[in-house]
Amino acid sequence: MRSIKKIHKAVSSPIADLITYRALPTNTIDHIDPFLFLNHHGYQKYPENNNGLPFGPHPHRGFETVTFILKGDLIHKDSTGWQSVIKAGGVQWMTAGKGLIHAEISSKEFKRNGGELELLQLWVNLPAKHKMTEPNYRGLQKEDIPEVNIDNGKVSLAAVSGNWENTKAAFQPLNDIQLATLHFDKGGKYSVEIPAKRNIFFYVIKGKLLVNGKEAKIHSLVEFENDSESMEIEALEESILLLGHAIPFNEPIVAQGPFVMNSQQEIQQAFLDYQNGIFGNWNG
Repeated sequence: MRSIKKIHKAVSSPIADLITYRALPTNTIDHIDPFLFLNHHGYQKYPENNNGLPFGPHPHRGFETVTFILKGDLIHKDSTGWQSVIKAGGVQWMTAGKGLIHAEISSKEFKRNGGELELLQLWVNLPAKHKMTEPNYRGLQKEDIPEVNIDNGKVSLAAVSGNWENTKAAFQPLNDIQLATLHFDKGGKYSVEIPAKRNIFFYVIKGKLLVNGKEAKIHSLVEFENDSESMEIEALEESILLLGHAIPFNEPIVAQGPFVMNSQQEIQQAFLDYQNGIFGNWNG
């Protein structure tokens, strides 16, 4: 079985009144190439007449954001004209590429009525050859994401990107990024072979899992060595897992604020381009 290098604990990092745990980067781990950043918002319950999510218009360049709506809803708007409302179980995949401005906010209904909220946002790097690609966005609801039942229904795998269990996933991104969310009943088991050259992204959203003989509980990011292929997971209680894997790009990473490039010069250019309106106009 593939060896576990370290189990990292996400750190509390609230944003306004939004409960947030940052799993990547932290003081113990910077990134798992090409996975750059993960924020886990919630779980929490919003009251009636709330302000909703605090993510007003802001720019991005050089990477992709993958947002998992576990509870509640999320409105996406951006400077290229894309707009959607994605509800619980849905996923948004945005390729920032050469640059755009976007906002992620709660619906008027959610702000009026309140309710449960839980989201994950993952940043996935783009290789140098795709840093300046045209921006793109897709938002899919729960019913648009293929599900695979495993272990006599004790495990449900939502195939988000790539290919899982001989099932083509909902998203086929520019790069070979494999992502899935797995819901486990207590006692549910899942075994998978992932080539040793690929980096694994393994984050426990809820519950407690046994993975390759080690226990990982809620808010744990498991870092693996690249020494074997086999992974065996067993749920010690009802659990939810974000699982991904990809071949590392092995390129320089220079990140500053909302931009991720390969050099400081490219970061400076990104700020200039944003200030000069090249990312498009924000019309709200």
